[in-house]
Amino acid sequence: MTDDDAMAAALAEAAAAPEHGDVPVGAVVVVDGRVVASRHNERELTGDPTAHAEILAVRDAAAHLGRWRLDDATVVVTLEPCPMCAGALVASRVGRIVFGAPDPKAGACGSLYNLCADPRLNHEPALLAGLRADAASDLITSFFRDRRRG
Repeated sequence: MTDDDAMAAALAEAAAAPEHGDVPVGAVVVVDGRVVASRHNERELTGDPTAHAEILAVRDAAAHLGRWRLDDATVVVTLEPCPMCAGALVASRVGRIVFGAPDPKAGACGSLYNLCADPRLNHEPALLAGLRADAASDLITSFFRDRRRG
């Protein structure tokens, strides 16, 4: 599975979030070329402020694999991870992070902060930014435009 294939899966996952009022962000975790976890934002659905797509997908991947260290995993997410999510990705020792749209208001993988490249932390995952950024950005822009109209 290529990064582009994984991003297509993450975008499809993100498209499900608005069905329950959540911001359309999707994430997949890929290990050995296959998706082991796929989730979207569920904060509104669950009332859980930590129910971001990345957190949920990493939890599912760890449970599926039976381990918390995900050094062989690539997390592909439609929006640049926030500080909470970037911290969780560093803490879980994710090998790579691929994201689509940058998040100038809360991005912690290069926009506002770069937790993934901070040598003071115990892990620095590889990072690929901007994959299918326009498609990811369009999902979020449309979501908020529709909310303002509604």
